[in-house]
Amino acid sequence: MKQLTLLSLFALAAFAHAETTITMSGLHNCCGSCAKGIIKAGTSVGKDITVDLPEKSGTATITTKKKSDAKKVVEAIIAAGYFGKVEGEESESKSAAAKPEAKLTKATVSGVHLCCKKCADAAANAVKTVAGITKNDIAAKATSFTVEGEFTKAELATALNNAGFAGEIK
Repeated sequence: MKQLTLLSLFALAAFAHAETTITMSGLHNCCGSCAKGIIKAGTSVGKDITVDLPEKSGTATITTKKKSDAKKVVEAIIAAGYFGKVEGEESESKSAAAKPEAKLTKATVSGVHLCCKKCADAAANAVKTVAGITKNDIAAKATSFTVEGEFTKAELATALNNAGFAGEIK
């Protein structure tokens, strides 16, 4: 009976200390400031969180003690202006009956991480991939930028996300 009790206690202890590890890939990470921003955002969620981000790698390995914290870490990294695909998450698909999105002629994008010229160039190159965008004022260290032309919010968001950036589009 003592052995069964001890085995049960060991099993519970192992379960209590189980960690959750997720991978976020495709993050924009061109310099030390980018890496610091990603790590700072991720570890700001709470204690017992690690964010491993090899130098100039776009892939972060996030380890948390609680599974619920893993989602919060991803949300914090996105809120800091970075975007990456989370291993195991499937993208939402829109139904065929979805109403087409209205075209915009101008939008302001805020919250994108633009710490240096490399970041600004990467964001500008992403924006250039959107058919219909004719102008942008993206600059290093800016907190927001505008884009002009004829495009949808979804097209702009997808282009930024594909380049590893997140932001709010208005």
